[in-house]
Amino acid sequence: MSCELKAKDRTGVINPIFTCQPAGAQYVSIGVKDCIGIVHGGQGCVMFVRLLISQHLKESFEIASSSVHEDGAVFGALDRVEQAVDVLLMRYPHVKVIPIITTCSTEVIGDDVDGVVRKLNEGLLKEKYAGREVHLIPIHTPSFVGSMISGYDVTVRDFVKYFATKSEPNGKLNLITGWANPGDVTALKHLLAEMEVDATVLFEIEDFDSPLMPYGNTVSHGNTTIEDLTGTANACGTLALNRYEGGKAARYLEEKFEIPTIIGPSPIGIRNTDTFLQNVKNLTGKAIPESLVRERGVALDALTDLVHMFLADKKVAIYGSPDLVIGLAEFCLDLEMKPVLLLLGDDNAGYEKDPRIDALRQNVVHDMEIITNADLWEMEKRITQDGLKLDLILGHSKGRFTAIDNQIPMVRVGFPTYDRAGLWRHPVVGYAGAIWLAEQMANALFTDMEYKKNKEWLLNVW
Repeated sequence: MSCELKAKDRTGVINPIFTCQPAGAQYVSIGVKDCIGIVHGGQGCVMFVRLLISQHLKESFEIASSSVHEDGAVFGALDRVEQAVDVLLMRYPHVKVIPIITTCSTEVIGDDVDGVVRKLNEGLLKEKYAGREVHLIPIHTPSFVGSMISGYDVTVRDFVKYFATKSEPNGKLNLITGWANPGDVTALKHLLAEMEVDATVLFEIEDFDSPLMPYGNTVSHGNTTIEDLTGTANACGTLALNRYEGGKAARYLEEKFEIPTIIGPSPIGIRNTDTFLQNVKNLTGKAIPESLVRERGVALDALTDLVHMFLADKKVAIYGSPDLVIGLAEFCLDLEMKPVLLLLGDDNAGYEKDPRIDALRQNVVHDMEIITNADLWEMEKRITQDGLKLDLILGHSKGRFTAIDNQIPMVRVGFPTYDRAGLWRHPVVGYAGAIWLAEQMANALFTDMEYKKNKEWLLNVW
C-alpha cells in the first residue's frame, strides 16, 4: 500500500482541469468594490473567463478588455491600455480601482505595463481626472505559466501590497478565504460572528447573489473596500485558509508588517474546522462558544448516520483546486472513505513540499495516486484502460462526461459548476459544509444504488 506523488507523464493536455492565470486575477477583481479590471490582451481573454464565471454564478460581472488586435501583437499595444483606462473612467464615474491584468500575448511582446501605469499616473490622471481617486495596479499573469490558481494568488498579494498601509492597530483579523463561493463566505462569517471576531474578509462576495429589484437589475460585485485592503496592515493577525490561493498575501503581510500569520488548513470537514476555530482563538484570544460546540455535535450526528453503512471504504477520485482537493481528501479519510486518485491541474513545485501531501504519503494505508500537472484524461485513462474501480467522483462540471460515460456517481464541487442549480449557495467549509458534503455524497450513492439495483433494499430500512 502506498501514496505516490508524481507528475503526468505526457506533455500534451486533454481536457484541462484549470484555465489560465488571468482568470484568477479576474475573479479577484470582481470581489473588490468600485473596481473594474482591464485585461490587457485579446477580447477572448475576457469573454471566455466571464462566461465561466457567469455560468458558475448565474450572474453578470463587469470586466474590461484592452482588445489587442494583430497590429498590437506586432508593434506593441500600450496605447490600448491608455485608451481603455480613459474610456473606463469616463463611462464609470464610480470606479476607483483598475487592475491592469496582463495575458500571454502582451507578456510575450513585452508590453511595459508598469511603465504605462507610471505614465498614466503622471499624465492622464493628473490632467483629465485631477481630484478623482484612481488606483492603477499592474498585475502580471502570463498565461503560459501557472494556472488560474497561481493567478489568483499573485493578484491577492498585489492588491494587498498596493494598498496595505501601517497606522494604528484596528484589532481585526485578516481572513483570506481563497477562491470561495458566496455560501462559503457566509458560513465563515457565521463562525466568526459566533466567536465575536471582527474580521476583514478578502473577499466579501456574498452579494454575488444579486437580487432582481423593481427599479432594475443589479450588477454583481464584491464589497471589499479600499479601506479594508488598507487596514490589512493593522490587523491583529492573518488567517489564510488556503496555501495556494492567498498564501502569498498572508506571507507578505507577515514579512512586511510582522503580523502573526497562520496559513491553512482549509476548513473542510470536522477536523479542519476544529483547527480553523482554534487558529482564530489563538490569533484573537476569543473563546470558542458553546453554540459552535453544539453545531459541531449536530454535524457529528449527521455524519454518524452515514459513515459506517454507506460511505466507509468507498473509492473516490477528486480533482480541482489543490487546497480544495487536499481538504476533500482529508475529509473523505475521516469518513473512512478511500480517495484513490487526486488530480492537481498544474505543475507547482510546491506540492512536493506541502506538509499535507507529505502526511498523506506517510499515513494513507491504501493505494493512492496524486498526479500533478494533471488533466481529466488521467482519470478517464485509469478508468477505461487501467481498470480503476471508482464509487464516486468529486470535482467541477468539466469532468461530468467521464462520470456519465462510465456510470459513476459524481458530486459537483469547485469551480466551475454549471450543470447543477445553486451549488454556489451551499458551503463546503465549516460544520455546515461538512454536513452538506457528506449528504451530497450519500445521496449520489443512494441514487446510483437505485439505478443499478445494487442493494437498494437498504434504503427501505435505513
